[in-house]
Amino acid sequence: MSVMEKTASEKAIELENKYGAHNYHPLPVVLSKGEGVYVWDVEGKKYYDFLSAYSAVNQGHCHPTIVEAVTKQSNTLALTSRAFHNDVLGKYEKFACEFFGFDKLLPMNTGAEAVETALKICRKWAYEKKGLDENEAEIIVCANNFHGRTTTIISFSNDPVARKNFGPYTKGFIKIEYDNLEALEQHLESNKNIAGFLVEPIQGEAGVYVPSEGYLSKAKALCEKHNVLFIADEVQTGIARTGRLLAIDHENVKADLLILGKALSGGAYPVSAVLADDNIMEVIQPGNHGSTFGGNPVAAAVAMAALSVVRDENLAENAEKLGKIFRSELNKFIETSAIASLVRGKGLLNAVVINDSEDSDTAWNICLKLRDNGLLAKPTHGNIIRFAPPLVMNEEQLMDCISIIINTFKEFEK
Repeated sequence: MSVMEKTASEKAIELENKYGAHNYHPLPVVLSKGEGVYVWDVEGKKYYDFLSAYSAVNQGHCHPTIVEAVTKQSNTLALTSRAFHNDVLGKYEKFACEFFGFDKLLPMNTGAEAVETALKICRKWAYEKKGLDENEAEIIVCANNFHGRTTTIISFSNDPVARKNFGPYTKGFIKIEYDNLEALEQHLESNKNIAGFLVEPIQGEAGVYVPSEGYLSKAKALCEKHNVLFIADEVQTGIARTGRLLAIDHENVKADLLILGKALSGGAYPVSAVLADDNIMEVIQPGNHGSTFGGNPVAAAVAMAALSVVRDENLAENAEKLGKIFRSELNKFIETSAIASLVRGKGLLNAVVINDSEDSDTAWNICLKLRDNGLLAKPTHGNIIRFAPPLVMNEEQLMDCISIIINTFKEFEK
């Protein structure tokens, strides 16, 4: 190959840059194959995947059980819309409701759609069940949240990149500090129009912030006291990622509205859902909400297969065990490190804080070097690197990855 000839990766990136909207800033690697905890680029180089498509691929890339479900159902019946019944949706709804312990499921496609769905259900419940005056309901959210990028969701974001020049913004949200029970209680005590409290059990996009022990259970108790719905966004933290089936399971909390997505399909298909009990979900009637693709036969079959893999392969237990090893080994390194100052997380959702300012490019450069060394990760909020491999990883693979991470960090020691 001549010096001037472009590589396959360069050609692929060039095409995206020319014809695609520039709404992402990907790491410069072009992937063409995945299996288990590994991905390969178009030149054939093999990497450990330590992002798992933002925890959508908890069950590993191209899990054969999930692939079989996609293939079999796609060859039989892919889409009817909800204008008609199909013979898979009811089975899936029953399976998922029993799996998570709820009465009803409302199927959607993406995480942001599921969040929007939960907000609508919460508001309608507030007017029809709690008795609030129409258009007066307010929902409490947390600062530094990430629930998606629709117009309503960015209205209660404090990320200037997500918000600027997308107004006017949707009203009806009160923002409080995350992990602050006093702030939550103050608003619940003083405002009779509160309908719900929307929270990520762990703030993933913000940098894997784990709340104080007892925060979630006490927040749920406050919501119950004031007849306010506790809405858990488990799109990223759910489906075994944090060492339990749901992150709220660490504190034995049951959400009033549970939001799921990402790994609900094992990354094979867009599938999301909101689950609730009858006394809440019954406010939704024909015409109130819907989606052409929501609850389609392929999505239903894939979700059942994906959840079965989580259960049958004990992925939550594996995430709990490997996560403790990961944090223990990284903490040993951090004790004498100048480049890394902190590791935090639960299960296999972890982050390392790089000892540099948020506006520096150190974390990005570390991720480029990790890529060169055979491991893919991505910074969030400038100086934080999130590490979240597929939950099918074994201990030998994890130790190999820890070695890559630590040796890469050492290259940046000052």
